[in-house]
Amino acid sequence: MPLQTADILIVGGGVVGSATAYFLTTQPGFHGRVLVIEKDPTYGEAATARSAGGIRQQYSTAENIRMSLFGAEFVRHAAEHLSLPGERAQLPFVEQGYLFLATPEGLPVLQQNHALQTGLGADIALLNNAGLRRQFPWLNTDGLAGGAFGRRNEGWTDPYSLLQAFRRKAVAQGAVYLQDEVVGLRRDGDRIAEVTLAKGGTVAVGALVNSAGINAARVAGWAGFELPVRPRKRFVYVFDCRDSGEIQKGPLLIDPNGVYFRPEGASFICGVSPPEDRDPDCTDLEVEYGPFEKTIWPTLAERVPAFEAIKLVRAWAGHYDYNTLDQNLIIGRGPSLANFYMANGLSGHGLQQSPAIGRALTELILEGGYKSIDLTRFGYERVAKNEPLAELNVV
Repeated sequence: MPLQTADILIVGGGVVGSATAYFLTTQPGFHGRVLVIEKDPTYGEAATARSAGGIRQQYSTAENIRMSLFGAEFVRHAAEHLSLPGERAQLPFVEQGYLFLATPEGLPVLQQNHALQTGLGADIALLNNAGLRRQFPWLNTDGLAGGAFGRRNEGWTDPYSLLQAFRRKAVAQGAVYLQDEVVGLRRDGDRIAEVTLAKGGTVAVGALVNSAGINAARVAGWAGFELPVRPRKRFVYVFDCRDSGEIQKGPLLIDPNGVYFRPEGASFICGVSPPEDRDPDCTDLEVEYGPFEKTIWPTLAERVPAFEAIKLVRAWAGHYDYNTLDQNLIIGRGPSLANFYMANGLSGHGLQQSPAIGRALTELILEGGYKSIDLTRFGYERVAKNEPLAELNVV
């Protein structure tokens, strides 16, 4: 016999799982028990706490743009949504924009993306080479044809604060967090009947949400299907620059070769995603400095002359739950399953899209379909058919 029951059990209490718990418990007509299973309540090694906290609308996929527009507004008004009696939720939103740079070869894609983004309401300015020099005089524009700069709703926030605010509000609204780990599922026909916990015992479930991050494929496997989500490691490097001046007020900049940097307090952070053929599955958090020395530093020094003299201060590693099919979210019901839901494979977009994902899953579970943003194209069907829905702007 199960030790306990849950109307909705959420596997993984990171920012996506906690956002889902928040939105579920916000619904006035829903009074079921929401149970979140999270093995590490400190989130010391979780992807959320180790992310760069970026928020942007500069995507090539309409759904990503819409989700991030909602995410930006949610963070901007977090105090209205996530405050508790006597405790005001305060989330920083450093709205200094994103700046995607393009070579002449890459300019048509940038222009195409810009048309889609602005058509959906994103405030993105398309700048030519001269416009880049005027707005960012510290930038070396050699070899560039232009750039796209987010003037509103783009920047960064504190990932850990957003996660904790979601969690505290969800708990205040009735969600229960259990420090444990799901180690198995029992399927009964087209339903998940119960989950098995590492510390012993089982939980009978009415519905299950897979928000297990880099462990999502394992949970899906227990349910009987394959999920193309793998753990991939990313590094964030922190550096100082003595003569940074106006660069401190600058955006998160993405060079055409994928190297990015942005201000972080009095310092800067930076990173780059590795080539696909040099991006193995990895679950450790050991930092490697080769990418900084071989790729990042030379790029920084060329693109921003002031960065010719910088000092590496520290670095950390975190993980992407990387969708190897197309680097886009997989959301919705599991194949041939009536009560298995998922939000996986976010490939680095999870933090900024967590408010929209939590809302979307709540609509799907409680109302039977998407009401706010139609995420049908992000369903599992494209995985089953091996039909990628490519996102071109992966950082």
